[in-house]
Amino acid sequence: MKIYLDGKLVDEADAKISVFDHGLLYGDGVFEGIRLYGGNVFRLEEHLVRLEYSAKAILLTLPLSRAELREAVCATCRANHLTDAYIRLVVTRGVGDLGLAPWSCARPSVFIIAGKIAIYPPEHYELGLAIVTVATRRIGPAALPPTVKSLNYLNNILAKIEARQAGALEAIMLNEQGYVAECTADNIFIVQGGVLLTPASAHGALRGVTRGTVLDLAQELGLPTRETDLTRYDVWCADECFLTGTGAEVIPVVKLDGREIGSGRPGPVTARVRAAFRQRSLTEGVRL
Repeated sequence: MKIYLDGKLVDEADAKISVFDHGLLYGDGVFEGIRLYGGNVFRLEEHLVRLEYSAKAILLTLPLSRAELREAVCATCRANHLTDAYIRLVVTRGVGDLGLAPWSCARPSVFIIAGKIAIYPPEHYELGLAIVTVATRRIGPAALPPTVKSLNYLNNILAKIEARQAGALEAIMLNEQGYVAECTADNIFIVQGGVLLTPASAHGALRGVTRGTVLDLAQELGLPTRETDLTRYDVWCADECFLTGTGAEVIPVVKLDGREIGSGRPGPVTARVRAAFRQRSLTEGVRL
């Protein structure tokens, strides 16, 4: 495997960063997870814009222009002879002193990995997931804006551990007010009375690119949508539920906290959204 590292494509064994990099020491940096479908880098421009916004929010100056980042992503995929892949684009604060001060870091570091990913076993896309609510709360926007996709994922990791301890593959995280924010790695949607409902970013949800795609597709499919407050009760009593994410794509949820959602099987709205997303993923984006 070839890894892009600070302007060069290097062998996997040679893709190394310093132990003094603040991305490693403090989780100081930003990243994007991107998908390649049939030689099409899906919504690459949206991902790069979000990366720029995340970097601006934490006062991290990207060392490459958007055009240079775009070409670096495509070059990494071409070097690995990939047509379908998961791409991880990471920008760290760079090498600095043993202290929090980001101004001790002379230059950010950029690396790109393009490979395979399987978040959930294939059968769950047909049968649906059984998920749980965990005690670990989503970090509030006053502490860390959820729109910043930073390298510090410990909050989500702790929630993922709780999910595993409960025998589930994914978990809902609530915010400090008790409203549904998102899952550990995915956004969440429910269907109630033919309306598609999802938490707003103000409640702790990341503005996911797949989430945004689903909102666009819903409009084209004639499905009314609304960003709103959601509680666990709303999910328990929903007609349907599904999760979205770059790695997960669109996956149905059929049970939360031991309670069946709807009929206990993936519903028709979820099926329509999944089919529309698959079709869109092959046509929208940047060709290699």
